[in-house]
Amino acid sequence: MRKDYLFTPGPTMVPPEVLLAMAQPVIHHRTAQFSAVFEEVNEGLKYLFQTTQPVLTFAASGTGAMEAAVANLLRSGEKALVVRGGKFGERWAEICQRYGIETVNIDIEWGRAVSPGEIEEALAREKGIKVVFTTHCETSTAVRTDIEAIARITRERDVLLVVDAVSALGAEELRFDAWGIDAVVSGAQKGIMLPPGLAFIALSERAQLKAQQGDLPNYYFSIPKALKSLEKQQTPYTPAVSLIIGLRVALGMIRDEGLENVWKRHALLAEATRAGLEALGLKLFSKAPSNVVTAFEVPEGIEAGRLRAVMRERYGANIAGGQAQLKDKICRIAHLGYMTESDTLLVLNTLELALRELGYACERGAASAAAVRVFESGKG
Repeated sequence: MRKDYLFTPGPTMVPPEVLLAMAQPVIHHRTAQFSAVFEEVNEGLKYLFQTTQPVLTFAASGTGAMEAAVANLLRSGEKALVVRGGKFGERWAEICQRYGIETVNIDIEWGRAVSPGEIEEALAREKGIKVVFTTHCETSTAVRTDIEAIARITRERDVLLVVDAVSALGAEELRFDAWGIDAVVSGAQKGIMLPPGLAFIALSERAQLKAQQGDLPNYYFSIPKALKSLEKQQTPYTPAVSLIIGLRVALGMIRDEGLENVWKRHALLAEATRAGLEALGLKLFSKAPSNVVTAFEVPEGIEAGRLRAVMRERYGANIAGGQAQLKDKICRIAHLGYMTESDTLLVLNTLELALRELGYACERGAASAAAVRVFESGKG
């Protein structure tokens, strides 16, 4: 017998309470019953994003919200600044190019975070930038970006800041209103603890105004239509009803724990994971490690795919591999969403077992012992 666990940075494990809620009979979406549920969900989303502004929900993956941001917050002939330090930063540029938007790209070495100074220099050098696109946690490299500092730069200019927080929301500290961000996009299957299928976008007042003035082609991802429907606690088109029912429960769990406690839990699990990996003699990849996911370099002589396969097939622990040029060089362990100390100990122990099976020499129990020390100090 084998139990399966997700330690990937999406999809993540879903709490039983959420699964049970989604198993209830489907209700019709054009009813007062659904609107009451959706109103509760929208208040919960505002708490999660730390905003008083509207948060829109689309039946899509996080990439759908990214496309909505590009298609609504830019006009024909405008120019955008894009931070490209991994697969998801590159995605911002690819979406912009699909819509005919000229991009000025800041190419960052994978594993490093862009500095606020690099953003400031690019805005001073390149005239006519209307939107800055960046990523809070670049899950392909496990890098965290200093969004608060970047927001201080953009809010003093006639430039919108749009942040991909698809994986970071609920794991990393993010204060939409207090930091002065213009748009944050996210997805359900990460820190929100749902299956894939919902995408979200929070919008500042100036972002809402810009969306009303947009001229790029869009239909399903129309922000003005979504804002108008939200006034009646509805969506323009058929929502993912069962996922929204589950979302109500997941957001309630986050509120019950307290958002700052959720952030602290993720930080503690991340620190313990990093300590465990280093105790095994493994090298961390990220120079600015996130609380969402930790990347480590695969030891010489070990095949990354084989390591992941042993963990998955023998022990039921699913971790992620590298992407693009990092495909066979790193593995990634998430500590995201419905995760506790026991989950962290489980993945570290199964990693050690798999490494030893593949001929890697390491001290027995070193990873879990290092993680336990972190947990003990964190509760001290």
